[in-house]
Amino acid sequence: MFLVVLTGAGISAESGVSTFRDPNGVWAHYDWRKVATPEGFAADPALVHEFYNDRRKNLTEVEPNPAHHALAELEEKLTARGDRFTLITQNIDDLHARAGSRNILQMHGSLTRMRCTICGTKAECTGDVTVETLCPQCQAPYSLRPDVVWFGEIPLHMEEIDDALARATHFVAVGTSGTVYPAAGLAAEARTYGAKTLLINLEPSENESLFDQHIYGPAAIEVPRWATDLLGADAP
Repeated sequence: MFLVVLTGAGISAESGVSTFRDPNGVWAHYDWRKVATPEGFAADPALVHEFYNDRRKNLTEVEPNPAHHALAELEEKLTARGDRFTLITQNIDDLHARAGSRNILQMHGSLTRMRCTICGTKAECTGDVTVETLCPQCQAPYSLRPDVVWFGEIPLHMEEIDDALARATHFVAVGTSGTVYPAAGLAAEARTYGAKTLLINLEPSENESLFDQHIYGPAAIEVPRWATDLLGADAP
């Protein structure tokens, strides 16, 4: 078995992470064009840093939920018995890593990492950043930006993702709306290569027709249940 799992905002929302569609979340207080685009960063980098500082602060107030832990345990047990497992996530938080997942492809980047626009250095970051914060490598001020994929930018790890989908026997999407591309098209790509597809979501997604099976309900409940069944069977 080669299992590829895609996770979206829904799995982190159940831990209390603010999402783009949350009417009461941190996004509600900002215009995405000003804080999540290259143009917005060029116009007002201080505002962008303020926005991502708020998001990093949010991470200190939340913990991985049972769905995160179930996927980490599933990866460990499948690889121990000789199967393959790749976790693709649209989320920029660190909850999968904190739960113990290892083979993670964060296609939209990482909230806990900064990138220098001058020398290209990437550095872990858990605290506040300002325009005056120096790059740890070249020591340049006014050079750091969040290492996240903004609107209009190309997602990360696409070659690795395509390679995993080409070899996958099973593809499972968890907590995704099915509206954000290219992530929304991964199920179709997996099916093209012959993988069985499963959607685990709170409600039907816009691309639900691409999935052979559907499980609807909270990820924190349904993912551990599905993972337990999978480990006791030959296929999900």
